[in-house]
Amino acid sequence: MADRCEITNNNSQEAGQKRIRMRHLKDMLGQEFGLSDWLTMTQERINAFASSTEDYQWIHVDVDKAVKSPVKSTIAHGFLLLSLLPYFLSQSPLARIKVKMLFNYGLDRIRFISPVKPGDRIRNRAVLTKISRKGFRRWLIKIENTIEIEGSSKPALFAELIVFIFF
Repeated sequence: MADRCEITNNNSQEAGQKRIRMRHLKDMLGQEFGLSDWLTMTQERINAFASSTEDYQWIHVDVDKAVKSPVKSTIAHGFLLLSLLPYFLSQSPLARIKVKMLFNYGLDRIRFISPVKPGDRIRNRAVLTKISRKGFRRWLIKIENTIEIEGSSKPALFAELIVFIFF
């Protein structure tokens, strides 16, 4: 429980955006509440992730060998896609919620559905699916995240993120 990662910094609120309160978040239950901007996956990002995780599997970093593979390209690590969720969610109303602290609590269902290749553009579609009170001014929320690949009918990733909120 000591390794908790803060998702947002409420001091980085964009000009003209109002912070939202828990009652507003409750109104979003069951609805899509965040559609991020597109992000282009690059081989440089994939290589940097490989360096930071020591995961140098050839399908991620060996461009010459990957061209001969069934997908005909290197692909992003699944955990790289998962690690981009805080970035994507920083563009949602969750980043404007008025809280003392907000952090990743865990993940439920995670599925890596389609590979993401360098040059692919991806974005996240977030749906608030659950809100649970966990004590005085403490809440757990569950967010279904679907990382889409531009031009593809299948998503790259589906993951349920659980966020702990202290008000």
